Amino acid sequence: MVRRSAFTLIELIFAIIVIAITVVSLPMMNQVLANSTNTNLIQEAIFAAATELNEVTTVHWDENSIDTSNTNALANVINVNNQCETNSSLPRYRLRPGHILQPYHRKCLNNLTLLPSYSNTNNLIDATEDKTHTSQHIFLNPTPSTEGYKDDYNSTIVTTFNPSFDGTGRVDLKQVTATIFDEDGNTLVSLTTYVANIGEVDYYKRSY
Repeated sequence: MVRRSAFTLIELIFAIIVIAITVVSLPMMNQVLANSTNTNLIQEAIFAAATELNEVTTVHWDENSIDTSNTNALANVINVNNQCETNSSLPRYRLRPGHILQPYHRKCLNNLTLLPSYSNTNNLIDATEDKTHTSQHIFLNPTPSTEGYKDDYNSTIVTTFNPSFDGTGRVDLKQVTATIFDEDGNTLVSLTTYVANIGEVDYYKRSY
């Protein structure tokens, strides 16, 4: 009797089931990988928006916050709401409520009549009017390729002067919103922060 090697019916059915599971799983795996890639891109978009907001908040509140006649080049408070003391004979001259009457603390500008300026449109936050600044291509390689990203992402920064809280405008604040869009104009993420007209604290100086 000649014996021949062959698949049994159970082995054949098992092999067909394994192949079927593999074929069915491939599209699902591709979808999971695509979703993971898109999630990573959105995460990077969030980081990009947060970075742009951090860059904006490091700039002084307004172009006129710095008194160019002062050599220390520190940002001071602009008297936008008439809370700074204007009487030079009083101890709290150039101070407003909340300011500490001590050297090197926050003060109002020497020129208490100087108002915010929007002449320098290159600065993201030195505006008394709403302004939009668009920066194309938030990633280094926006061209779809094997080395770059599949989509082109753009960012927009909108500065709003005198934002409203409960119907009341705040002239001492500026609202800055960074929004990331995909190439179809869909919003991926939008982050908002506020910058305040609080000036800077002077540094202590050593004397010899």
